[in-house]
Amino acid sequence: MINYVSSFLVSATLSLSLLTNCLAGEMSEGKGIVEDEGEVLINLSETVITLALQEGINVEEAIESMKLKANMLNIKFVAHQPLWKEYESLGLDNIRRTEIFQFCDASVAKRMLDFDVNFLAYMPCRIGLIEDAKGKFWLVTMNLNIFITAINLPPDLEKLATKVRDDMEAIIEAGVSGEL
Repeated sequence: MINYVSSFLVSATLSLSLLTNCLAGEMSEGKGIVEDEGEVLINLSETVITLALQEGINVEEAIESMKLKANMLNIKFVAHQPLWKEYESLGLDNIRRTEIFQFCDASVAKRMLDFDVNFLAYMPCRIGLIEDAKGKFWLVTMNLNIFITAINLPPDLEKLATKVRDDMEAIIEAGVSGEL
């Protein structure tokens, strides 16, 4: 599990990664920002964790590591969407490998939905894999800290949400490092 120091390092790495990518032109400036009459409402890049696969880690190793780590944490791998194959079947150009992996702890999901049905929009937890224009692979997941800190959860649900956050961070770290 990621401890507070590791969480800080992940956040710092993410921030530096996003800054580096913007400076290098890998990410389009201004994309992901929703504006209302000139006022920025949300910057999507601040709502996610985006990490590059470490040097020498191939996509298959990353995927297998995420699945194995999820299994070790009793987080069920519930779905997979290989979007890039759909892109190919539609005859689209400039196809980059894009996949979505979905994970869930059903007992936690039920408790969260019993508290507020609106959590359904964020279930199950997802990790996306995408290849950038330079052939580098990235893993992207929602920053669950936003929801944990923004919602006044009862202590028992906050503890469960924190565990899910820690587990999802462990899963994405396993993918990035090819840990397993």
